[in-house]
Parts: sequence; structure tokens; C-alpha cells
Amino acid sequence: MELSSLKKAGSESEGSGYSFSGGGGGEDRGSFEYFGWVYHIGVNSIGHEYCHLRFLFIRRKYVELYKRDPHENPGIKPIRRGVVGPSLMVEEMGRRKVNHGDVYVLRIYNRLDDSKKGEIACATAGEASKWMEAFDHAKQQAEYEMSKGGSPRDVSMEEEINLEGHRPRVRRYAHGLKKLIKIGQGPETLLRQSSNLKTRVGSDGFFEGDFGDALERHRWKCVRTLNGVRIFEDVADSKNGKGVLVKSVGVVDAHADTVFDIILNNDWSQRYEWDTLISDLELVESYDGHYDILYGTNNPTYLGQSQCKRDFVFSRQWFRGQDGTYTILQVPCVHKKKPPRSGYRRTRMNPSTWEIRCLNTAMGSNAPKCLVTQILEIQPAGWFKWQRYHPLKFEKSVPYALLCQVAGLKEYVLANPALNLETLPTVVRSKVSDVSVTNSVYDDGEPQDEFYDAIAADSSSSEDESDDDKELDHKDLKVKLKNVSWAIAGFSLKRTSAVDANKELDPSVAPVVLETHQFHGSLQKARDDKDTNCWTSPSGAGFMIRGKNYLKDNSKVMGGDPLLKLIAVDWFKVDKSFDGIALHPRNLVQSEAGKKVPFMLVINLQVPAKPNYSMVMYYAADRPVNKSSLLGKFVDGSDMYRNSRFKLIPSIVEGYWMVKRAVGTKACLLGKAVTCKYLRRDNFLEIDVDIGSSTVARSVIGLVLGYVTSLVVDLAILIEAKEEEELPEYVLGTVRLNRVRLDSAVELEN
Repeated sequence: MELSSLKKAGSESEGSGYSFSGGGGGEDRGSFEYFGWVYHIGVNSIGHEYCHLRFLFIRRKYVELYKRDPHENPGIKPIRRGVVGPSLMVEEMGRRKVNHGDVYVLRIYNRLDDSKKGEIACATAGEASKWMEAFDHAKQQAEYEMSKGGSPRDVSMEEEINLEGHRPRVRRYAHGLKKLIKIGQGPETLLRQSSNLKTRVGSDGFFEGDFGDALERHRWKCVRTLNGVRIFEDVADSKNGKGVLVKSVGVVDAHADTVFDIILNNDWSQRYEWDTLISDLELVESYDGHYDILYGTNNPTYLGQSQCKRDFVFSRQWFRGQDGTYTILQVPCVHKKKPPRSGYRRTRMNPSTWEIRCLNTAMGSNAPKCLVTQILEIQPAGWFKWQRYHPLKFEKSVPYALLCQVAGLKEYVLANPALNLETLPTVVRSKVSDVSVTNSVYDDGEPQDEFYDAIAADSSSSEDESDDDKELDHKDLKVKLKNVSWAIAGFSLKRTSAVDANKELDPSVAPVVLETHQFHGSLQKARDDKDTNCWTSPSGAGFMIRGKNYLKDNSKVMGGDPLLKLIAVDWFKVDKSFDGIALHPRNLVQSEAGKKVPFMLVINLQVPAKPNYSMVMYYAADRPVNKSSLLGKFVDGSDMYRNSRFKLIPSIVEGYWMVKRAVGTKACLLGKAVTCKYLRRDNFLEIDVDIGSSTVARSVIGLVLGYVTSLVVDLAILIEAKEEEELPEYVLGTVRLNRVRLDSAVELEN
């Protein structure tokens, strides 16, 4: 089947929202399910690509793949099934063209054996993000059960597991599943926090509200309105001689996923209806699903006095934040496949960015809305000339056409209300387990097969699965559309009270004096404000963190002084990612002074490049950690707990504006975004952050490295507070990296 027809069927089919339901009985035995339509993609044994519409069902740690919706077809058997184990990984691969349509691909693989892998795809980036969250919940369930042990098998449920009629490989696989232990129920708090998707999503750590978590350093002044779209100028540095930043801002009556897809769509028939700049847009080359090169042309009738046709070549890079906000970067470039063209004047498009963020809707309304912001850089001479005189000439310019794109989007969506009905089947739904669907209650006594074994493509699977695809009734694949509105977090500029060190650190132990001159890292500490290629430790006042009443009103406050003291920073050059760097015999943790520190937190940011780099930060406490405190639970907790709490807030204090937009100022749960490994020893905890484990993170860090010598970067690390007794949050540690040079990195000897 063509992807275009599949996408239409999937977008109209029912399926997708999600919540959690608890069972009855004396103890709360809640369970969660995720289900919805996805595409199963791959290549068969003769090299043919396939793309099949499949119904994916995740219940606790078990995963099943169906040809039809099992809720509407009682008794239907899954064509693939498996268990999510601790070594299963899900990686977002970005946007890919399959069968003349664009989808967002997730790669599912075993981190211990890369030959075990498979791919599923979703219609929107939002759906892909939600499925990653679903697999993460399943993985947490598996880890929770491993820590709790097994329970007796439920024979009546076991009898429902019957895959007779499928190929032998699947029958053998199902036979193994029958011997898994009965599913234990996940923690009540996990289920409760994850059920708040429609009310307050901040409690699960993924959505922080609509404002950044570091203070904005722009000063935007509204200078004009155009068809309900406001145009702003950044007046903070208006006289510095650099490019002027201008932005247009408008509220669009559509979900962020919908607007994002419209902007990325190169189809001329749609683009002609809203884009006043580019007549035709052609994809020249795509790299990693998040980065491509485009070629566009422009009709001279509408821009400029010259009748010469214009053309553009530019790169487009996009990211989706953990809060669901999209960022698109557009930068002029050159490409060997698109040399200057006869009859066209090659025009340099202004560097620009798009930011698309969902807005909360009024009570009782399901109408989606999002805030669309386009920022571009304009040469000062042209901008100030337009301000002083009349904007007639400016209205014939490329920057003006770019600023009008937001207004064009706004009007296009208003004129096409069906857009909100054709897109965004919210990814997953859940309900109490239904007897019409096989209940996955097993015994863990035998080795477990994992889901990548079931989804991995081979010649028999792709051929068997496609046998009756044409028999599917499209009426069975209708997806009912839902909109999830996100809460807008409150914003407060009140300084939080200082962290109570006696609560987080052991009050019964006398503090030691941390003599920082005893610790020496390879990156020097700044001597004064003019120093470069160095580090300092700023206060937490530049970061917004959860206040005491966050669970009630989403209010955030300015951070206070960090709990831990930054004593040194290492900047290493390595051949490959280096884990357990604190165990290196020459590391300062192993020095005599380091062994006397009551507790040390080591953050190893592993930067992918050629060669690779490691930025290692050492934070020290003057007393041992209080084991009953939030910090104590984090330090001695499980990796699952740490991944759900370890948070970082970035802020580009000085640097190129486009890098600032790419990095953003939103808090990020690092354990959810990239792979984090934890090493706990007597007096330290090391966290190895593999930035290269995420395609998106690799893309962003690649952009940052290109400008690193001109950047001043602030980072704050903290442990996310989720319960009332854990609030207010406090800043665990900070660092300011001032114009770091790549060539100053010291080679680390193994």
C-alpha cells in the first residue's frame, strides 16, 4: 500500500490518547496500556522496502503488534509480540521519506547486540515522542519487577496466549513468553504522575510550562502588527553594529504538530497558499532525519524592482523539545548539486528560526492553539532605513516576505479547518485491561525474548504480514482525533530561599573546609571577567526552578546559591567515550585531597566529535549526604529513579543568536533525552552523559561546537522535585564555560 493512503487511514482511525486505570482489591493494583496505529517499516530479504500499518499495543512491559484493532476485533491474535527488557533502547531517527510520504522513525534495538533491531514510524513527531515515553514506561515496569521478584502464574490468562497459525518463529517466541512471571503492578506514584497528561503535565517531568527556565536576555519591542501578527525588534543590542534581530509572533488555531508539518512540507500545492517568499521548494539532500538542504525559487512579480528570478539554497535543522516545542533553524548555504543557475539571481536568505509551542485552551474547549514565532537576522542599514522612512521598499524585500510567513500560516489554517481533523491522532490511549485482548501475565522463570526480536524484519515476516493488508477495511482503521492541551506554568521572579544544607547533608557531621587550591583540573578557573577558555561558578539566580507551590499553581522562582561547590573542571580529548573517568589513577578524585572530600558529584559530559571530548565537572560537599534526603535518594537510588530526576538547565549567556535558539533555556531530564550511566563509590557518584546517544543532541552539539570559542554557556544541574515534601527545588551545582577552545583539550591517557 502507498504510504499516502495509509497515512490518511491512520489519521482518521480511532486510537490514541492516554490515561491510567487502577484495579480493585485491598491494594492498588493499577496498570497502564498504550495503544495506537503505527507504521512497521523495513527491508525484506530481496531488498524491497515495506511499510505496513499496524496496531501497536503496550501493556506493562509487554508489547504486541496487530494487523487490526483488537478492541474492535475480539479474539484477533498478534502477529508479533515480546517483552521490553532492560537492554532495549528506543532512538528517535527523525524524519524520513517512505513510499512518497514523510514519517518520523523510531529505531528499537538491543544496546548489547546491535544486530537485534527494527523500526516503527509515526505520522507526526509528536506521536513518535509519545511512543518513546510509552516504551520508557514499559522499561520502568520491567526494572520495577526485577527489583520486586515474581508472583504465581495466572493459568487462565496464560491459556489466552495462542499463536497457532503463525510462522514457526513466532510460535517459538510465544512459547517462551508463556513462562514469564506474572506482571507485578508498578508504583502507585508512577501511575498517578503519568495520568496527569491532560491537567498538569509538569509532574511527570516532561513538560515545564511555556516559559524558559533561564532568564531571557532579549528586550523585544513591538514595532508593527500585520493581520493579527505582531512584529518585534530586539532593542537590547540595537546599536552594537551587528545584525538586528526581528521576530513575528502569531497564535495559530492548530496543534503544534500540524503547523510543524505544514512548514516542513515541500509540496507546492500547499506552500503556494501561505508562503509569500518561496514559489517552489526542492529537497536537495537529507542527512540524519533532522537536517536537510533545500533549494527554492521566487517569482519576481512580488519582490523587488528587478524582474530577474531569484533562487535560494539553505539548510534546515529541526528539534523537538521535551515540552513538545519545535525549533527549526534555517541558514543560507551552498551545495555542489545546486550551483548558480542561468536566469536566476542567487539570493542569500536571512538566517532565521521557527519556534512552535502548544498553548493551553480555555476550559471546556478542545480547539488546539499554538504560538508560532519566527526570528530572523536583518542587516542594520536596511532595517533602520525602513524605520526612519517609509516601509514601502521594505515590503518588497526578502526579510519582509519571511516575516509575513507567520501571517500566511495563520490565515491558511483558518481557511482550512479540516487540517485539525486530518492530523494528530494523539499517540496512545489506555484503559483497564480488556478480556478481548490477550492479557500478558507470565512467569519469569525462563529466559525472556525482547521486543526487538519480534519486530526485527526478515523475508518471511514482511511477506507473511503483507498477505492480507489489502483486505483491511479502511473503516476499521478510523482514528478518532483528540487534542491534548497543556497547562501553562506560572512564572515568578521571586528569589527562592537558600537550600537547607542540614536537610540534604548529614547534620550530625561537622563540615570540612574545602580548600579549592588543592584541586587542579585541565581547564583553568577564571581570574577575572576578561579571562577566556576558563570556568567559573555563577549563582543560581539566572535559573527558574520549581517553587514551594509548584504542584498547585505551577509557579517557579529564581534559584539560590548551589548546594555543592564546583572545585575543578577537566577538558579532555579522547579517542572514544570514556566511562568511569573518576577511577582513572590520575583523576583528582583519586588524589589524596580528593579521597578526603566527604562527597563528590562528577558530571562527565561526553561530546561526540572528531576526536571526542569530555567536559568533566567536580562538585564537592563539605559533609556526607543525608541518606533520607532527596539528594540521598538520588545518590543511592536505582538508575531508573536517577534518570527520572537528573535535570539540567542550559543558558547561552553570550553567543550567536541562532545557537541560543537551538540550545534554548528549557530544563531537560537528561536521563530521558540521552543515555546516562551511573558509577557509585564510597565518596562519589559519577554520571556519564553520552550526548552522542541521541540524534537530536548530536545535531545540537555539532552546531554549538562550530561557535564554541565565542560562547559563554551557563549550566545548572538539579534533582527534579515531584512530591510536595521535596519542594521547593534547589540548585545542586552550576558552571559557566567561557569561550572554551577545542585545541586546549588535554589528551587523556588510558
